[in-house]
Amino acid sequence: MPYELYYWDGIQGRGEFVRLALEEAGAGYIDICRGPASKGEGTPAMMAIMGSRSDASIPFAPPFLKDGDLIISHVANILMYLGPILGLAPRDEAQRHVLNGLQLTITDLVAEVHDTHHPIATSKYYEDQKEEAKARSAEFIDNRIPKYLGYFERVLQQNPRGPAHIFGSGLTYVDLSLFQVYEGLRYAFPRATVHLADCYPHLAALHAAVMKRPNIARYLQSDRRIAFNEDGIFRHYPELDRSEA
Repeated sequence: MPYELYYWDGIQGRGEFVRLALEEAGAGYIDICRGPASKGEGTPAMMAIMGSRSDASIPFAPPFLKDGDLIISHVANILMYLGPILGLAPRDEAQRHVLNGLQLTITDLVAEVHDTHHPIATSKYYEDQKEEAKARSAEFIDNRIPKYLGYFERVLQQNPRGPAHIFGSGLTYVDLSLFQVYEGLRYAFPRATVHLADCYPHLAALHAAVMKRPNIARYLQSDRRIAFNEDGIFRHYPELDRSEA
């Protein structure tokens, strides 16, 4: 039985971190809210699950994954579950918790990316908080990007098995998530990130290696990979980018 992935249609968003793991592993899954399979019924079905009052497993928000009767919410939680099954995480429990910690740090980073264009409230349009977004983005570019990417660069460099992967000697779901972060930041802030490869060479090498993986390369070329757009988390508003490279 294929996995069922529930996430908003039309954007990569947080659901993309799960998609990348499923695509890399060649796992069967249905993107419930997208494509002909949904027949326009996917989003109402997702909302019905979130509106259910049956038990404590009901998710607050997408993405969430269904595996049979099991429902798992939150990106890091989903990936911690899928990782050993898909061969993208170690079997050792202690090592899985270390990997989950890295993914949760990515979760924090993604939340800060979102707040660059919605610093006041998600209920308000970007246009209603543009001046605040400019200030938040400047802080993010100057201080938070170096803080986060510097950390991941250091973890890669200090990996006892070598800097090709963030943890251990093989590909993990965190490597795939770092690829997505790298892609997203370059889309959202192209001028501010023009020198990323110079500042974070191990991250740049990881990004390039993931892009060349056969399953990922096929996915990126397919219509299953939604383009970045201004409805998702990584948004490109020129006025929020650095004025000069």
